[in-house]
This record gives sequence, C-alpha cells and structure tokens, in this order.
Amino acid sequence: MQISNNTVVLLQYELRIANGEVVDAADAAHPFAFIHGLGQTLPAFDEKLTGMSVGDEFSFQLSAEDAYGQANAADIVTIPKEIFGEMPDGELVIGAELPMQDGEGHQFYGIVKEIQPQFVVMDFNHPLVGQNLDFSGKVLAVRFATAEELDHGHVHGEGGHHH
Repeated sequence: MQISNNTVVLLQYELRIANGEVVDAADAAHPFAFIHGLGQTLPAFDEKLTGMSVGDEFSFQLSAEDAYGQANAADIVTIPKEIFGEMPDGELVIGAELPMQDGEGHQFYGIVKEIQPQFVVMDFNHPLVGQNLDFSGKVLAVRFATAEELDHGHVHGEGGHHH
C-alpha cells in the first residue's frame, strides 16, 4: 500500500538542522504516527512522502519557506511581567520555552528573549523558523485510517481508541 491521503503512516526518522544537530527523532520502537493529508505535518513533508510504501527509505530537505517560514516580527511580544506571577526560580529565564494561553483559551509556547523589571519579551515564532530541515528515515507501516480515526482527527493505537 502506498502513502496517500487518509492513510495512517508510521515512520522512524531523524530531523536535522543546518549545523547537523538532531532536533527531533522517532525510532522503530516508538514511531511517529500520523494521518497523511490531514494537516498534521508540514504540507511539503506530506508531499515528499506521497507514494512511498513500507520499507521505503527517504532523505530530503525542506527549505525554510516550505517548513516554518521566516521569523515574523509581530510574533515577538512584550508582556507585563506580572502575567507570569510567582514562577519558581529558574523557570523565567532567557531561552526558556514557556507554555502560554491567550484570552480565548488557545495554548501555545513562547521563548523568553528578554527580561526587564516590568516586562518580558517573548518570541512566539516556531522554534525552527528560518531553518532548512533535513529529514531522513524509513516507512514502517501504511494502512487506511479508520472512520473513527478520521472523525477524531488522529491515529488510534493498536486495538482501538487510546487517548
């Protein structure tokens, strides 16, 4: 079976950035599982895998533009320091990736860029923004997604529903 829209795909892979650093990986014991074509991965990533089958190996690069784009200055925000409340020592430090929530309850992460007495500068750009991404790996399994998986928008574990 070939990878196409609405197929469940299991991969082992490594993701490297330009300096050769591995920034993400999944092995055969703990593969990356997703439903192809539902927007769970970068569109260009899906495109590169389309048509592959179990056992196929891959190695490709996505340009920054095809991955997370370039940094957006509007995603660097100055936030009043009191928003952070009484954080334990060592958590509110430059370079820390902190979970945040907007007024509508949406959760996301930001990286602390600057700390001043009255405010904190946070960068909400994706951590891999501006990076070319090098993927390599192997297709471990491909199957049709079940109706329940498509309805829920994610892969269920072996034997059924695993949330």
